[in-house]
Amino acid sequence: IRKTLARPGEPAALQRAIAFIDAHAESRIRLADIVAAAGIGARALQYDFLRHHQITPLGYLRRVRLERAHRDLLAADPAGGDTVSAIAARWGFAKTGRFAEQYRAAYGRLPSQTLSA
Repeated sequence: IRKTLARPGEPAALQRAIAFIDAHAESRIRLADIVAAAGIGARALQYDFLRHHQITPLGYLRRVRLERAHRDLLAADPAGGDTVSAIAARWGFAKTGRFAEQYRAAYGRLPSQTLSA
């Protein structure tokens, strides 16, 4: 799993936003928080994300959280009490059903299938 999507030659504000998201993905983050970390306006940041990554800042945040939830599901021990709901909640997904939809779209399988594998 890639720690960051930042690439050389990207605007510094975009790199700051990506670093902020990567460092705080487990926290409650709003677009305003990402904008503040980047040091530019919301529209400019949206434009930079779309131009360089074809995704919005909140879409990037969701992707990072899904990747980390996936990693945790792979390492989880269902016999030890690890659950999809707990892992989803750890990464900011309040609704397990919505998490399962997004997870399936990204990984082609349900999170419960990854957990039990």
